[in-house]
Amino acid sequence: MENQNPVHVFATWKVKEGQLTNVLNILKTVQAESVKEKGNLFYTLHQSNSDADTLILFEGYINESAVTEHRNSTYFQELVLGKIVPLLENREIVLATPLD
Repeated sequence: MENQNPVHVFATWKVKEGQLTNVLNILKTVQAESVKEKGNLFYTLHQSNSDADTLILFEGYINESAVTEHRNSTYFQELVLGKIVPLLENREIVLATPLD
């Protein structure tokens, strides 16, 4: 049986030098589309205080299948994988379950 707990996603992106504006512009569209998904709880962007080129995305989904749905969406495939990932030096993603 599938886990029905909410899933939080922590994605740390290290943006290539000089690409921050490009990444943020594309990311605004991704964020706007993500929050429309019925399985999305929130989608927040953070910028590291010690390194402007490090972005941290904190996302919430109702369950794991909502995360899968998000990743399979056309805009995720085209914008995140197609356009943003080539502008990143590094990308780390942790899926986590909130503890009470």
